[in-house]
Amino acid sequence: MTHPIRPSGFFLHRLRAHLQRGGLVAYPTEGSYGLGCLPQQAMGLRRVIAVKKRPQYKGLIVIGAHWDQLAPLLQPQLAHERMALMAQWPAPKTLLLPVRDCVLPLLRGRARTTLAVRVPGFEPARFLCQVMGSALVSTSCNRAGKRPCRSEREVCRQFGRQVMVVGGRTGGRKQPSQIIDWASGKRLR
Repeated sequence: MTHPIRPSGFFLHRLRAHLQRGGLVAYPTEGSYGLGCLPQQAMGLRRVIAVKKRPQYKGLIVIGAHWDQLAPLLQPQLAHERMALMAQWPAPKTLLLPVRDCVLPLLRGRARTTLAVRVPGFEPARFLCQVMGSALVSTSCNRAGKRPCRSEREVCRQFGRQVMVVGGRTGGRKQPSQIIDWASGKRLR
């Protein structure tokens, strides 16, 4: 099922229930469609990894409409650095930040102590997090080793009914977001 980026209340209600049951959503981001689920939903995380055929040791990116949606996943000592972090966003810039111990290994990646997070520079992705009232997993919508989907049609061709699609155009960005290790300042992608 697809719906434009400004979905109706009925669609949002169905999408929220779908995500709470561990379902997946595809939605436009800065450069391609993102594939996501709720970051605290273990079944959703397993589905993302399975449909992408992604190795479990790799962590996933989490996006939020604002800092408050990301903060529950991150170490509390980041609160005093909040202003510096917020100055980085919204932007296609993903930061690796220290993660809370309670965050599922499927989300952060096995044996990892950081989590990749961002407040996207693309307003429709922030809007989706805002109306869902939650941060969302945001990995490229494609099977491992394949080109990321850049349209609803490509999403439906690769994933069929395995995901709900929030339709719309991507931001047109050619490169994926930068990934920066906050502790070292080193750019990883």
